[in-house]
Amino acid sequence: MAERSVIIIGAGMGGLAAAVDLARQGVAVTVLERHPSVGGRMHQRIVDGVAIDSGPTVITMRWVFEDLLAAAGLDLARFVDLRPLPVIARHAWSADERLDLFAEHRASVDAIAQFSSPTEARRFEAFCKEARQVYALLEGAYIRSERPTLRSMGADLGMRGLARLASLGPFASLWRSLGRHFTDPRLRQLFARYSTYCGGSPWQSPATLMLIAHVEQAGVWAAAGGMQALGEGMATAARGLGARIRCDTTVAELCLDQGRASGVRLASGETLDADAVIFNGEAAALRHNLLGSAARAAAPPRKALEPRSLSALTWAMHARVSGFEPSFHTVFFQDHYEGEFGDIFDHGRLPRQPTVYLCAQDRSPFSAPERGVRERLLLLVNAPAVSDASHLSTVEIDACQSAVFTHLKRCGLRLEMDASQVHLNTPEDFSQRFAGSAGAIYGMAPHGWMSSFRRAGSRTAVPGLFLAGGSIHPGAGVPMAALSGRVAAATLMAHLDSTNRSRRVVISGGMSMA
Repeated sequence: MAERSVIIIGAGMGGLAAAVDLARQGVAVTVLERHPSVGGRMHQRIVDGVAIDSGPTVITMRWVFEDLLAAAGLDLARFVDLRPLPVIARHAWSADERLDLFAEHRASVDAIAQFSSPTEARRFEAFCKEARQVYALLEGAYIRSERPTLRSMGADLGMRGLARLASLGPFASLWRSLGRHFTDPRLRQLFARYSTYCGGSPWQSPATLMLIAHVEQAGVWAAAGGMQALGEGMATAARGLGARIRCDTTVAELCLDQGRASGVRLASGETLDADAVIFNGEAAALRHNLLGSAARAAAPPRKALEPRSLSALTWAMHARVSGFEPSFHTVFFQDHYEGEFGDIFDHGRLPRQPTVYLCAQDRSPFSAPERGVRERLLLLVNAPAVSDASHLSTVEIDACQSAVFTHLKRCGLRLEMDASQVHLNTPEDFSQRFAGSAGAIYGMAPHGWMSSFRRAGSRTAVPGLFLAGGSIHPGAGVPMAALSGRVAAATLMAHLDSTNRSRRVVISGGMSMA
């Protein structure tokens, strides 16, 4: 395969994973990134002279990255320093209602018993058992595989597996399923947040998303240097295998030769030839001619792109913290949880009572801030994606910001900073940074049990052009984006081997348990 060449557009996690997989197989790989650094959504914002993670903040499914590098004979620890979080997340509803979930399962059970009741703690254990079963059923058939169909799921799971999956209630919404498990509304609210990890509403997302509970309990890790260090580590591994990575390089259009992808033309006018191309970007961007008119035929159907997932309003800040002691991850809940998603998905507006997520990045396994010293913080609230019918006004943003800081103060958290020590990011900002996304952070919203089958896959209608990234199967999140890149690379390799073009690929190996 030494004479084969592949161009990867986008150095996000999907593109970097594909680069590692292809380069280790002797393919000449060139990765083109329009931003100054690699990482894609794993990016940092410089505020008050310090770098603050302003996208993903932690790593789950560590085995995905271990598998990726092990296949190339490499050790993950050589490229990034990861350490587990002892507290997965801290949760607060008021100054007096606080609950920590721990990496150690028994500690979480005990904490829930004290916070709510021993009965709810037993319900939590039953919920975790069910989440583990859902994950076990779907890891091979969905997570590791090229985009599944109902037929392929049936073949992978068999009748017994399908019956077991059906018995676990995948056709119900996550919110409804949680009602079977918990009577304490606060716990139902807490675990309903898993739908937001994929950009959806708990009232419309499928119950199968409970598998995220198992993923978290298998381990949550922080990276030394922040999440961008993971991207830089994967880039270093890819370069060591022979891949070229060019940042500050914008692709103007896809080139075709007799209807097949044959390379790209850069904005500078330079043309690069290749036997195949992987587009690691927002699938919707192809509809907007991001790669020129030739690539429009590769755009997924509209039903694979809509409805748009959640966007976000974020504040990256360098601030003093007093009162409430946040953990690395802290979530501040409010009443009227359903109204938050009605505001966003039904009315296209910022929530009037937003749930507030806080990442206290200096309270990690690598450091602990001294009292009174400014800390690196990222605040986030869910927001609607950008649309022609809605636009967030300054008045609306100011009202949401006031609601956020009022609620934090109600829960006992006080933040001290001035205007030069905070940077606000809006859905419009995310839309500009990630072309074609309309600010939606997770691609398509995971609404309805069929959403898993509607998401775009790695193959396209343009021969030689493949897709990867968070808007492509298997979905949002850093490890899932990495898997999408691995699936794209495997599908591409099968395509280059003309005798296996129709083979459905499955990523093998790994260990999904803690």
